[in-house]
Amino acid sequence: MSYSVGQVSAFAGVTVRTLHHYDKAGLLSPSGRSRAGYRLYDEADLVRLQQILFYRELGFPLDEIAEIFKDPQANALDHLRARQEQLTAEIARLRRLSEVAQRAIEVRRTGVELTPQERFEVFGEITADLSYATEAALKWADSPGQREAMARAGAHTKEDWRQLMGEATAWRAELLAAFDEGEPSEGERVMDLAEEHRLHISRWFTACPPAMHRRIADDFAADPRAFALVVPPARQRPGLAAYLCKAVHANAARRTDARPTDARPTDARRADPEEHR
Repeated sequence: MSYSVGQVSAFAGVTVRTLHHYDKAGLLSPSGRSRAGYRLYDEADLVRLQQILFYRELGFPLDEIAEIFKDPQANALDHLRARQEQLTAEIARLRRLSEVAQRAIEVRRTGVELTPQERFEVFGEITADLSYATEAALKWADSPGQREAMARAGAHTKEDWRQLMGEATAWRAELLAAFDEGEPSEGERVMDLAEEHRLHISRWFTACPPAMHRRIADDFAADPRAFALVVPPARQRPGLAAYLCKAVHANAARRTDARPTDARPTDARRADPEEHR
């Protein structure tokens, strides 16, 4: 039995134009023609169309489908396995994106709404690049620290943000002064500033042990978008991100090597419970 292009289009759920495209691409040429020259598809053609639509549903491009059809016994299994791996990775990526979106929704629901004037008063020149924020959220999606930081950020009041940004502004001024005055990155003054930054993160967002602080500093040195979260571009100096990164690493080494009697004062310990467990 033969079917016209219109009939095949109707029961296969594809457009006539798509069927013509498959014919032109050499994927599905109808087996017959009517006396008037119209395309006619037989049962074997419909089986092939089902295969094409199956592969298309899985996301295969037409040229790859054509490659499979050249030798289906040799090619189909390898192509399907490769596609399964791609789909599995894509599912995981979309799941992480969904979780990021959910956390963003939660922050929006419980977060602090600021007017443009209040936002400038609180955050000043510090802005978050959304592309970096999304990548960072994906990168640390499985980290309990990331989830805690998002939750605590969403719970901060306007006054909390004013206080923590005030602390950040004062710390930034000290960092710039040390850099401009030529203080060595591994000197005590700059290492103390690195430690102050670590405690700031612990106090306002999530426990930040030295190993985590090193990873954060590595991001500062590697990605200008990350460093802009602590020093706005207009205030940056060439080499400043690497300078801070070295200080963080030096401070982490200093703290790792320190004896218990060299620990910080009691109030600082409370701000950083992770290290004293």
